[in-house]
Amino acid sequence: MKFVKTYKKLSVLFLILLFVVVALLTWMEIREINNRNKEQTTGFSDDLKRIQDAGVLKAAVDYNSTNYFIYRGRPMGFEYELLQAYCKEIGVNLEIVVSNNLNDAFEGLKTGRFDVIARNITITLDRRNQLDFTKPIYQTKQVLVQRIQNSANDTNYVSSALQLTGKTITVQKNSAHHKRLENLSEEIGGTIRIETDSLLGAEDLITKVAKGEIDYTVCDENVGIVNKFYYPQIDVSVQVSLEQNIAWAVRKGSVDLKGSIDKWFTEFESTRKFNHLYYKYFESPRALERKESDFHSLTGGRISKFDATIKEVSKKFGWDWRLIAAMVYHESRFNENAAAWTGAYGLMQIMPSTADAFGITNITNPKQNITGGVMLLNSLNSQFLESIPDSAERVRFVLAAYNVGLGHVKDAQQLAEKYGKNPKLWNNNVKDFLEYKAEEKYFKDPVVRWGYCRGDDATQFVDNVVSLYNNYRNIIAE
Repeated sequence: MKFVKTYKKLSVLFLILLFVVVALLTWMEIREINNRNKEQTTGFSDDLKRIQDAGVLKAAVDYNSTNYFIYRGRPMGFEYELLQAYCKEIGVNLEIVVSNNLNDAFEGLKTGRFDVIARNITITLDRRNQLDFTKPIYQTKQVLVQRIQNSANDTNYVSSALQLTGKTITVQKNSAHHKRLENLSEEIGGTIRIETDSLLGAEDLITKVAKGEIDYTVCDENVGIVNKFYYPQIDVSVQVSLEQNIAWAVRKGSVDLKGSIDKWFTEFESTRKFNHLYYKYFESPRALERKESDFHSLTGGRISKFDATIKEVSKKFGWDWRLIAAMVYHESRFNENAAAWTGAYGLMQIMPSTADAFGITNITNPKQNITGGVMLLNSLNSQFLESIPDSAERVRFVLAAYNVGLGHVKDAQQLAEKYGKNPKLWNNNVKDFLEYKAEEKYFKDPVVRWGYCRGDDATQFVDNVVSLYNNYRNIIAE
């Protein structure tokens, strides 16, 4: 009996000890999770300030015919123009990162490769656990994409979501469309065979349906309507979801950034400009005219009618042709007869004196004009080659000198050094002092040789060309 009592006491003691250990481990695990969550939700609270201090917002978008593309030499797209409007509001430049892979986009946001994802992202509970979402940009439904009915006996044609049992539907991996089909399979009580693709975007899959390479896919209704302009053989009438919210995604804990975007968009969505943007990209029949053009990046892939010439000259002198194309766009909008009051002429807006210096006999000839401009770039590049070894940094100095003159850029370097800044760095250093050269205090400074200049014109030129060049590099092949 004594043994039994002792056994019972030990058993109770063991159970108490076990409970304490489990409770302790549970508490430690909860504390660790809370700490991680706290870090996650507070570690990016200064995102907005960091973005404004750096002067650039890095945004991930998907490359397609509605959100982001190049048309006649300039970047376009619904999300692109929205982002530009927001960046103007907070006073920063926009840097686009193309990411058609959803997993890559989410991971890139979490790791800080970019600050916001601006694409057709449906807000879901699962995604809310990983990311924060802005105020919804718009609402849309998910629709089935299939080829139009050929006859009354067309067994492939689906007139209702209830008829999807046994059908094979291809969608982007880990997309909201994938999740919706899983739920729909449960709702209709039949198996929908879901195939996934981690590389192709929604529009790529729509194209495959149109060409008969796959039978079905799912997309957002507004995207489907646009693509029906391009592919009249598709049908997007069958809805597979209720209305869903589409929004931008930011990092978990980016409270100030999310708040800033929400405040801006609350005001912007009630403007005519927003309504015009939505119509322009999702409702206007002119979308077909754009995409059928040789100068659309998704079809013809040409920037301008001078692409071949720009490539030839650029290769000869060792420049990326897309940089030269970006310069031509901003100098002349690809107008070979463009003339400035200063006497600058042609695609690269070169002066007669520049033409003479480099042996250019006919600045009205597009090839000679481009050659003269590129030769001037080479000459200016040699002036900074030793002092600024980083080519990406150096190109900004070269572009500024091309626009405003080498002497003024050298003056700005002297001012930067005098006032304790780095004469070999552009942003927040030489760039600032080039703009200061419009102020008497600076253009009369003893270290300045070339006097007054409107440096902000040159710095804006640099920003515009570099930005367009980066957009070309995102989309246009070398």
